[in-house]
Amino acid sequence: MESYTIATEAEKSPDFRRVLWTGEHTQLVIMTIPPGGEIGEEVHEVDQILTFVSGIAEAKVGGQTKKVSQGDLVVVPAGKKHNFVNAGPNPLVLYTVYGPPEHADKAVHKTKEEADALEEAGKDEPPNS
Repeated sequence: MESYTIATEAEKSPDFRRVLWTGEHTQLVIMTIPPGGEIGEEVHEVDQILTFVSGIAEAKVGGQTKKVSQGDLVVVPAGKKHNFVNAGPNPLVLYTVYGPPEHADKAVHKTKEEADALEEAGKDEPPNS
C-alpha cells in the first residue's frame, strides 16, 4: 500500500517537480513553484487534476483565468492549453494527478529549466510510452 500525508510531502519538497508514485493509469506528482515562477504554458494529451497546498496562483485553463489558493482544485482536461503562475510572495505548493502518467517514474526535477531540458531531450517519458 502506498500512503502519503500529501500536504506534508508536498510542503517539504523544494523540487520543481517530484514524481511520488506511478501506476498503470495514473501518476501522483508534487510541485513547488518559486515566487514569480510558473509551470509554463503547455498542452497535455492526458487529464490532470491539481490541488493547491499553499500559496496563490493565477490559473489559466482553456482561455479562462482564475485566482486559486490553498484547498482549491483545478481540473485540466486533455488537450486544454494551461498554465499556473505563482502570484504570491511565497512558494506555490501543489500536488497533481495525471491520468495516464505524464512523466518518467521517480523523476525529480530540481528546477523548471531542468524539467524543460529533460522533456526536450526525450528523457522524461512516462513508462510504456
